[in-house]
Amino acid sequence: MLTSRLARLTLSAFALAAVGAAHAAVPGHDYVSSPVHSTLTYTFTQAGAANHGVFKSFSVQFDPRAKTLEVVIDMRSFDTRDAQRNTLLGGAQFFDVARYPQARFTAAQLQKTPSGYIATGPLTLRGVTRTVSVPFTWRPLGGSGGELEGKTVIERLAFGIGQGEWHATEWLGNPVTVRFAVRMVPATH
Repeated sequence: MLTSRLARLTLSAFALAAVGAAHAAVPGHDYVSSPVHSTLTYTFTQAGAANHGVFKSFSVQFDPRAKTLEVVIDMRSFDTRDAQRNTLLGGAQFFDVARYPQARFTAAQLQKTPSGYIATGPLTLRGVTRTVSVPFTWRPLGGSGGELEGKTVIERLAFGIGQGEWHATEWLGNPVTVRFAVRMVPATH
């Protein structure tokens, strides 16, 4: 249930993050994510306890010189390691993956900071678009690519995640923390 909050974040993330594991290069992007070496997780609070989930399928495209960042998440790929919770979260009251199979974040602005970057732009999740800012670090690995790492917090209710009885926050917290560690490899054009 709380997993839906993380998905919202999810991304803020880049926060955060293509449907499936396909990672085709797009002209203008220097790096694309390597799915085997990348993680996108979220944490939410349910009944006072921290719960965790993961998105198994997402893609990231990043060009630090052109200051572009795009993340696409296959919302159907979430997993909380609880079949009953997964069924609820995938349904119409939460992620509604039948109607909204993807979440997308595109940085409209990429600002360099002393510790990394802040990506600011529209995050579209469950058919709702909000501007979010996602801080992250970029660690180049020579000619072999680099690593993007960071975390952000999104509010699940801002994206309509948690309808009906799940709109209340007594049992399911509103903030969702999204964490990502993405191995980037040079794009082939």
